[in-house]
Amino acid sequence: MKKSNIKLRKCIVCTLQKDKDDLIRIVRDKEGKISIDNSGKLNGRGAYICKNKECIQQAIETKVLNRHLKSKVDDDIYKELEAM
Repeated sequence: MKKSNIKLRKCIVCTLQKDKDDLIRIVRDKEGKISIDNSGKLNGRGAYICKNKECIQQAIETKVLNRHLKSKVDDDIYKELEAM
């Protein structure tokens, strides 16, 4: 039996490795536009956050996305994350 490749990514808040489908991907494209990538296929620098409320809340409080995406993240993105 062939073993399938499980794509693991690390949450930038809790640093746990999880399946790519269990995380939310936020992307900064070449133009500097930051968006939430639901498809997982957008080009650009990406950061992953767990879908649980604790990680999302901690990401909002510490503004950890600014550091990982090397850009200022608008409050609209944080509000979108909070609504998920």
